[in-house]
Amino acid sequence: MASDQENADAEAIEALLGHSFQDRNLLIAALTHPSLEDEANYQRLEFLGDRVLGLVNAEAVFRAFGDADEGLLTLCFHRMVSNAALAEVANELKLGRFIRMAAEAEKNGGRKNASILADVMEAIIGAIYLDGGLDAVRVTIRAFWAERLSRAPDRDAKTFLQEWLQSRGGQEPIYSIAKREGPDHAPTFTVRVEAGDLGSAEAKGSSRKAAEFAAAAALLDKLQDQADKS
Repeated sequence: MASDQENADAEAIEALLGHSFQDRNLLIAALTHPSLEDEANYQRLEFLGDRVLGLVNAEAVFRAFGDADEGLLTLCFHRMVSNAALAEVANELKLGRFIRMAAEAEKNGGRKNASILADVMEAIIGAIYLDGGLDAVRVTIRAFWAERLSRAPDRDAKTFLQEWLQSRGGQEPIYSIAKREGPDHAPTFTVRVEAGDLGSAEAKGSSRKAAEFAAAAALLDKLQDQADKS
């Protein structure tokens, strides 16, 4: 049974989120760090919330950028679902003060830790989905991600990848045609992009240029995922 303080915190967060929970235990679990070993924590809800956030934002990006190619859609999508975006939203909501954690985790800066804040935000999304369904969680996500959706990238995926790599040591991406298929009037190109020890990716396109953009977006997505998890 939730304590008076947990109920007071839940009410405050519900007001911030614009969602009143039918089952507040879901919200309390979403706010509970694994350092409280004997209590339900946010890890399972985080797993679910990650998928729900991806679905809602994939739909939002697809509808918002109707003329964009796959590479640009991927770039926009990743910006929307990255750990950095999740932590930003969590900070805007000041969620750190509500996280339930052991004293040692708090002493080590857990309430301000970007990775923990991102995990909690994903868990809250998962909790809202379980409590109110897709329509309810879509309202919450759109409310807090709308401004981020308006930040359309002002560069293409190849340029963004090059700038991202240069900011992390100056590695230049190298593009090569891995395969050319189909008739001369309608060829399909598979392009491979490599960034040294950082990794590589392949993608297809109806032209070499289109395949290069798609490959750049795929590699950027992979590298940013790795950076988020590190």
